Amino acid sequence: MKVEDFDFQLPEELIAQTPLLDRTASRLMVVNPNSLDLEHHTFAKILDEFQAGDCLVLNDTRVLPARLMGVKPDTGANIEVLLLKQTNDDEWETLVKPAKRVKVGTVVTFGEGLLTATCTGELEHGGRLFKFDYDGIFYEILEQLGEMPLPPYIREKLDDQDRYQTVYAKERGSAAAPTAGLHFTEPLLEAIRAKGVEVVFVTLHVGLGTFRPVSVESIENHDMHSEFYSVTEEAAATINRVKANGGNIISVGTTSTRTLETVASKNDGKIVAEQGWTSIFIYPGYEFKAIDGLITNFHLPKSTLVMLVSALASKETIINAYEKAVEEQYRFFSFGDAMFIRPKK
Repeated sequence: MKVEDFDFQLPEELIAQTPLLDRTASRLMVVNPNSLDLEHHTFAKILDEFQAGDCLVLNDTRVLPARLMGVKPDTGANIEVLLLKQTNDDEWETLVKPAKRVKVGTVVTFGEGLLTATCTGELEHGGRLFKFDYDGIFYEILEQLGEMPLPPYIREKLDDQDRYQTVYAKERGSAAAPTAGLHFTEPLLEAIRAKGVEVVFVTLHVGLGTFRPVSVESIENHDMHSEFYSVTEEAAATINRVKANGGNIISVGTTSTRTLETVASKNDGKIVAEQGWTSIFIYPGYEFKAIDGLITNFHLPKSTLVMLVSALASKETIINAYEKAVEEQYRFFSFGDAMFIRPKK
């Protein structure tokens, strides 16, 4: 399959720059995977799509305010540091701008010395290893000094940083939000539970690779980025019980989907408690082993995320839905509207 097969025309003005005040006020397109029929609602109507005995699976990762603005004390030069991955105690892989000004041994300070970082290694593509020094608790300092690392297609400043977190965000570690979850509120989750639906959480820490374009012509040759995931005993037991009883597993977002499909692929369709790194790449032809339905946002043309949803509902169905979304002026990407792909059964 060619990357071009997953292209569509997207006017730039449909890329949502700011979140809506009411999370549940986003629009919701309902896709029937067995036909080209589409339904149009607001997200609050997702409640009607659940049956007692179903299971809703959410990713409880928490986005780090990982963008730090610092200075080189010796020259006063401004340096931007984006935390990517913790490698050891107080040592992080980062992206730096301008990278040419940061060599091994370079010191950068943040918050007038509240946080100090020393470059300990150079990596590819502007990457640097930094060792951090501070007094107190690192993550509390980061919450005080850091900014949300919004995706490159969002150019507006985010006034309320919590709007780039899900209301159930818990496990620190993501470089980007699992954005399908941004539509949920606590009252909506309570209403879903009250309907007899099990609500469980898994964790996948979203990496910046999620925004990396597919640079090969044939998608089979794409090298997928790797991300850390974790599934608890409680989540595994609940999902397996719901599946055994014939309930639908509804995944919220491509991150929850990749987590469940990674685990199920290794364990004969069963979900087990485990953690590790996944580089699973789901595209048409993939046979889903864990999920039945999917709540997701509208994704970038030619992206691995469009390929994943096309595997669940068929490429023809998804491209038709995306073309209709453009025609109906749905909002796209992180702060945009939602799609629900109904279970086939």
